[in-house]
Amino acid sequence: MKAVVMSSYGGPEVLQLKEFETPKATGDEVLIEVKAAGLNRSDIFQRQGNYPAPAGVPADILGLEISGVVVECGPEVLNFKVGDKVCALLAGGGYAEFVCVREGQCLEIPADLSYAEAASLPETVFTVWSNVFQRGALKPHETLLIHGGNSGIGITGIQLAHALGSRVIVTVGSDEKGQNCIDLGADFYINYKKQDFERELQQEGVDVILDMIGGDYLQKNVNILKPEGRLVHINAVSGSHVDLDLWKMMVMRLTITGSTLRNRAYEFKKYLTAEVKKNVWPLLESKKFRPIIYQTFPFKEAAQAHKLLENGAHTGKIVFVR
Repeated sequence: MKAVVMSSYGGPEVLQLKEFETPKATGDEVLIEVKAAGLNRSDIFQRQGNYPAPAGVPADILGLEISGVVVECGPEVLNFKVGDKVCALLAGGGYAEFVCVREGQCLEIPADLSYAEAASLPETVFTVWSNVFQRGALKPHETLLIHGGNSGIGITGIQLAHALGSRVIVTVGSDEKGQNCIDLGADFYINYKKQDFERELQQEGVDVILDMIGGDYLQKNVNILKPEGRLVHINAVSGSHVDLDLWKMMVMRLTITGSTLRNRAYEFKKYLTAEVKKNVWPLLESKKFRPIIYQTFPFKEAAQAHKLLENGAHTGKIVFVR
């Protein structure tokens, strides 16, 4: 098969389309012919040498989410058959023509979604459901603040929280991005290049914060949380070593937590897949939530796609299509 192979750590230019051994399905795995693969910022971190692949995953093929057609089933597969159209959450290897994944991490594609739209879903939907609604316990009528509202995580969090009855505020880097978020269901935005989100939200407060920034955002986040508020970290692009006012955390009874998904055990991912199917797939089918595709690229233009992803000027997902 052909795959986008990372020849070394470095810039986008290290991504090259090459021949690679086609995997075979074993156990409860399905072999999927990939029709589309979503890009994520973690792909950039891995390409730069800052996010190593877990053991047993191809270290030189990026990609955490795909859609396609099942072409082979391992002997222990119970819920899928050859010909099924699926999307899947991966630990790596998605930038390829074929990929194997355990069936518990696969979902049938809703009938009216394209392969590109389906491939844009698993990483962001699983991350948002796990962190905002499970770990963050967001409830209807509560207020959610999402840092980076125009990101893939952001547009997913906006739509799901809005659909389930919560108020949504986002931080973004431009008024254009902010208006895009409003169009998706955000109640208002804060342009962090012009406004200080801590000052803007000091009086009102928020119930749950989804943060991928870290660094000096930590204390600002703590300062705007309501009593019993929850701060959930899913990245720390501005630094992971921080100072915290523990007294304020105790007095306000705050919960500060976080998680990563890639290295979680299969049983957790299988459980999370079932939760997403139960809670999110009906929102897709009822049109209360929709994938937002910013741009698609063929695999041979992987370097250009990564440059666009790094630029950060987009709202929505960037996807490879075949």
